[in-house]
Amino acid sequence: MNASLQDRYAPHNACFGCGPSNTEGLRIKSHVQGDRVVADWTPGPHHEAFPGMLNGGIIGALLDCHCNWTAAWHLMTSAGESSPPCTVTADYHVKLKRPTPSDQPVHLEAWVAEGRDDRAVIDAELSSGGVVTATCRGLFVAVKEGHPAYHRW
Repeated sequence: MNASLQDRYAPHNACFGCGPSNTEGLRIKSHVQGDRVVADWTPGPHHEAFPGMLNGGIIGALLDCHCNWTAAWHLMTSAGESSPPCTVTADYHVKLKRPTPSDQPVHLEAWVAEGRDDRAVIDAELSSGGVVTATCRGLFVAVKEGHPAYHRW
């Protein structure tokens, strides 16, 4: 499989959710598949809310970072650029539909619901064992010079 978006475009990023250089982080690896961005991630016992179930905050971090990379990829390809803009989360909402088991990998899938020149609304699902356990919708915005996240990658 090709390098993840994170490894290809931001190998020194230290973000807790998606930074390849953060050895204490979640280090998700997002990959483009057609018009969607997907990732598989395996939790450990230290990611649990209670025995056998994934913590909701971890679910939120996974969806936030994965959606952010989906937006960055969309904005980059829409503009015909060779690298993604630095994007930040402006707003996101997670719906925890049912408990997510922590003893097996989770699958993330995200897609563009709406896009403009400097922003994208992204929809996503997190599933475990083929069952959707959480969904997300968020707004992600490319930042400009002067913003603390500008050129963070």
